[in-house]
Amino acid sequence: MSKIAFISPDKDLFLKGKKIVHELGLENKVDFYLARLKRAIRLARSLQNTDVDVIVSRGGTAQLIIESHVNIPVVEITITGQDLAQVFYEAKKITKLPHPKVTMQAFSNMIYDIEILSNILGIELTIHSLEKTEDIPMKLATITPSDTDVVVGGIKTATLAKAKGFKTLLIHSGDFSIRSAFIEARKIALARKIEKQQTQEIKALIDYSLEGIISVNRQKIIRILNPAAERLLNCSAPKNLGQKINSILPGVNIDNCLLDGQELIGQVIQHGRHWLTLNIAPIIVDETIIGAIITFQDITRIQEMEIKIRNEVLARKFMAKYHFSDILGISDQIIETKRAAQEIAAVDANVLISGESGTGKELFAQSIHNASLRKSGPFVAVNCAALPANLLESELFGYVDGAFTGARKKGKPGLFEMAHRGTIFLDEISEMDKYGQNRLLRVLQEKQVMRLGDDKYIPIDVRIIAATNKNLIKLVKQEQFRQDLFYRLKVLTIKISPLRNRTGDIDFLAHHFLSHYTQKHHKEREISLMAYKYLSQYSWPGNVRELMFFIERLVVIAQEKVISAETIEKYWDDKEDLSEQPPVAVASPDLSEEQRIRAALIECHSNITHAAQQLDMDRSTLYRKLKFYKIEVKKIYE
Repeated sequence: MSKIAFISPDKDLFLKGKKIVHELGLENKVDFYLARLKRAIRLARSLQNTDVDVIVSRGGTAQLIIESHVNIPVVEITITGQDLAQVFYEAKKITKLPHPKVTMQAFSNMIYDIEILSNILGIELTIHSLEKTEDIPMKLATITPSDTDVVVGGIKTATLAKAKGFKTLLIHSGDFSIRSAFIEARKIALARKIEKQQTQEIKALIDYSLEGIISVNRQKIIRILNPAAERLLNCSAPKNLGQKINSILPGVNIDNCLLDGQELIGQVIQHGRHWLTLNIAPIIVDETIIGAIITFQDITRIQEMEIKIRNEVLARKFMAKYHFSDILGISDQIIETKRAAQEIAAVDANVLISGESGTGKELFAQSIHNASLRKSGPFVAVNCAALPANLLESELFGYVDGAFTGARKKGKPGLFEMAHRGTIFLDEISEMDKYGQNRLLRVLQEKQVMRLGDDKYIPIDVRIIAATNKNLIKLVKQEQFRQDLFYRLKVLTIKISPLRNRTGDIDFLAHHFLSHYTQKHHKEREISLMAYKYLSQYSWPGNVRELMFFIERLVVIAQEKVISAETIEKYWDDKEDLSEQPPVAVASPDLSEEQRIRAALIECHSNITHAAQQLDMDRSTLYRKLKFYKIEVKKIYE
């Protein structure tokens, strides 16, 4: 709670103050004291260690408290012209003289414009200006009865003058002055409360910061030394506050900061067994440098935090969620493939996974990662076909600021950097262009990457799992894929059989997907035995992915509770029977890529799946190339 201390030099003011405080409703916020001059100074100093935010006092007592440099604001009850006019009126009254001689002993804050007022009222005024309490008896000793009719001043002046036989008058403050002083004190107390709260917040930030923080003034004297600085420098704040900065950080030059306001960022120094990184910045108040702030950290700790962030934060962002238990199937082919993949997961070498689109290549890649020693690191998946060639390099290897037009400020780490201590999955590796293949080969050889626009290498520790739905050996022979890169990728290989060749898996997976989607969509559906047989006769060119999506479609749109073969036929309007292999392309190898695509579409009657298989490319790749060459496909029904 904000507190106001009212130090009254006399009883009359004390009682008036109580009345005004009651009128303002401040009883719970004001403490009353009766003291003057030196005793008031001792009282004010003792209040510095309490919750008092502001002192209210008057006259010489107020001036002496201010001059004693007490660190509590003081609000003076001013002596107004009305108060002085009242004194001069009483002087005329007690002397019964029209122009009495008045001697006033007062501190400088009590006698503003008093001479003008005395001339107006016809008072012969002599002023004895006081600087300290010892001046009061000394000044009185110079006064004779012939010099004055009345002595005016404070309590001590009036008491001593009366003892010498002089007529005396006390200077009183009116209600208006007292009320104004308490209203001002209330404002100051509120501002001090806000200031204290802000100070405590800043203190908490400094005390609990993990960085060492030191504040010095222009003479390089330490003013603040937080606990982190004590710990990092192995020193004590009580012993070093008030000492020169060189006593705990020898060799640190802050002259340029204090003289010209120059900042120093990232200076590295050795202190004992620790290497520290320092930042130095000026403290500026009203465009004047009043000191400097030094912050520093232990470089070893920064490195540890960087590793932690890399391994935890990035790992959460690039996380593999699938395990071998998520790969379903009962066929001998899938069981053997899973067994081989589990053996591969136990060793740290590059892996090449091949298989048609939809067979679950990424499921195997994630499962291998989660069963490996790198499972606590990130899993970064990249679809090489989805990124244009001009973006693939910057995404994989990153770039520095200004590397190209539109580059992000401060640059960007590449996916290889983000996969540090983990696994990077390069899907559709066959779609990577020759330049990208060259860069990837260098990464495999050197175990380091260089960002675009940079001139230094960054070491990385990454396991590569690549996947393709194309025959890479064929692409190597056609010189579309680097032979040396192919052999570096195929250290360990996994070939996933298409669904049509996996005996029993179609029925098993269809039943599993039916159970999953009936629960997800809150439907009741069953599949008849004949319907299972019907599904098994289809070649499923899209493999497990196609089967999964088709079962979801049946669950959602079928009206029948028991799904029969007729029901399947009814809702299977996009069925593509690949039981027979598509015709072999007869196009000349000398044709351009666009000409080969157009020829394949004609041969396959605009069937995208057949054309993609004939061209030995993924459907998504074919769609991308159709858009690139602006080839419009119109479905032809026979």
